[in-house]
Amino acid sequence: MPPAFLKSIPVVELGRGVQFDGVKPVFILGPCVIESEAFVWDMARRIKVIADELGVRWVFKASYDKANRTSIKSYRGLGLEGGCKILAEIGRELSVPVTTDVHSPEDATRAAEWIDLLQIPAFLCRQTDLITAAAQSGRAVNVKKGQFMAPWDVKNIAEKLAASGCKNFVFTERGTTFGYQNLVADMRSLYWMRELGYRAVFDATHSVQRPGGLGDTTGGDGKLAPVLARAAVAAGCDGVFIETHINPAEAFSDGPNQVPLADLSALLKQLSALHEIVNS
Repeated sequence: MPPAFLKSIPVVELGRGVQFDGVKPVFILGPCVIESEAFVWDMARRIKVIADELGVRWVFKASYDKANRTSIKSYRGLGLEGGCKILAEIGRELSVPVTTDVHSPEDATRAAEWIDLLQIPAFLCRQTDLITAAAQSGRAVNVKKGQFMAPWDVKNIAEKLAASGCKNFVFTERGTTFGYQNLVADMRSLYWMRELGYRAVFDATHSVQRPGGLGDTTGGDGKLAPVLARAAVAAGCDGVFIETHINPAEAFSDGPNQVPLADLSALLKQLSALHEIVNS
């Protein structure tokens, strides 16, 4: 039986009929970065077909700028305005909320013109000016819990968001730093963050990263992402973040972590069934 405190966690509205309410999981799906306009449109349309067939709630994600790359030579993206406009067009045409990460207060304010859910990267989750700018934008906010933070420390971030007028926010667990170039996912974190009264998402693909593990690029164990996703849903969460790509081996960013698009439908079906069992 689900713990009683779940009934008191506020519903988080994203728009376009999608909300975090614990009734059904929300899946945040898409490639790591906008590799090109044609590429991101193709990915969005393919994911929509899968999501519609399964009847799942979803948000489309892709980054306009990968500001935290290992190497100066790494691809970053199309830039804020160009990337956000494409995402906004995808959201309108496909009737799906869209999300992307923002890296500065100015970025948060500008991106909010087009983006439904502003994402705060894990390394920036304590940056007060960024948090308050995102909170004051009027958009929903997803804060990725830093790899250096205990789950109960998100309370301080929540207070910053609330003090700045934001009620629609969620937290995402993406692993904790363990040794060098490795992360470990503590599933207890999901319980503790929800016990504090916050909606909790699990990032299945970034939790299997090996930061800088390939020298000038980040490595990862993408084959383990579905394993951790299943564990997170079984432990109890409100959504799952999954980066996916047609051919992860050729992805411009985070290829080793991403789930092949061909495997996405089966995984979402499995996770939805698990969520129903856990919450029955």
